[in-house]
Amino acid sequence: MKQPTILSYVKDIPNLLSLSGLACTILAIYFSITGLYAAAMIGMVWAVGFDWADGLVARKLKGRTPTDAKFGGQLDVLIDIVSYGVTPAILLLSYGNFEPLFLIGAFIMVAAAAIRLSYFSTYGLAGGTKYTGLALDNNSLILVSVFLLNGLVSHDVFTIILYVSGVTLAILNVSEIKTPKLSGNPRNVYLLVAYTLGITVVYGLQLM
Repeated sequence: MKQPTILSYVKDIPNLLSLSGLACTILAIYFSITGLYAAAMIGMVWAVGFDWADGLVARKLKGRTPTDAKFGGQLDVLIDIVSYGVTPAILLLSYGNFEPLFLIGAFIMVAAAAIRLSYFSTYGLAGGTKYTGLALDNNSLILVSVFLLNGLVSHDVFTIILYVSGVTLAILNVSEIKTPKLSGNPRNVYLLVAYTLGITVVYGLQLM
């Protein structure tokens, strides 16, 4: 059997959704670096939306082979490290004016994400239903809410809040706590849609 080409997998709808999430992530990184944080928050929350969507669509599509599923899973993991590890770390570095002290927090956040994803790739869901450690998509969902405090408290105070929040999430990512797979529940999907639209409106108004 002839091996498919690399780019043939781009035509797969779940993979297109994954790449759409990556595009949102790149925008979030760009706007974090340029200091347009409201736009970065919108990119971060939409990246989660596309991440959930690719799995939902993949489970409903007919005719996908085990190889298609394996490729999609690998693509999803690689994008997750950028979306939920690298992006929050860059956000922290940018808000901290790229001071060396913030490299420590950034490293902890990216390292925890890499370890968390490696563990999941090895062992999967605990008991087939729950994650071990806080799932990484929660990092973005929580941080975009935390960022609503920006401007309500002083820059120095919020810098501490953001640093502590990022490191705390990293610790939870690699902890032994068991958390449910939220994307598997239709109700949670509707809640994410509402949350994403709400966050988009709130930060969109800040951009106007």
